[in-house]
Amino acid sequence: MQKRVQKIYDVVFFETVNGNQPVRDFIIKLTREDQKELGADIRVVQENFPIGLPLVRKLKPELWEIRSDINNGISRVFFTFINEKIILLHAIVKKTQKTPPREIDIAIERLKEFKRMQKQAGKI
Repeated sequence: MQKRVQKIYDVVFFETVNGNQPVRDFIIKLTREDQKELGADIRVVQENFPIGLPLVRKLKPELWEIRSDINNGISRVFFTFINEKIILLHAIVKKTQKTPPREIDIAIERLKEFKRMQKQAGKI
């Protein structure tokens, strides 16, 4: 019986034109315990994408969320999957049951910006 080779996808932090990495900044501000929890969830996605609920939910074409329970509440990390890479676009701690549409809009705008930058660099 042949052993299945597991693909581990690279994770890339979306970077603004100013060099900011919003998801990295978000993670840095969490407690060490919450950083570990969120990091472990991201690692599961790296090793198992595509994966579904309860950890990952598809929101829109090309947009998913990683759903993590952290001490400070419920975290969402919005990401896309392009060129065999997981691109972390935006992250929040939810304060309400439903994810605010504005937060999804931010992730979509960053996705568009990422694709524009990749196209200009000739990478997609």
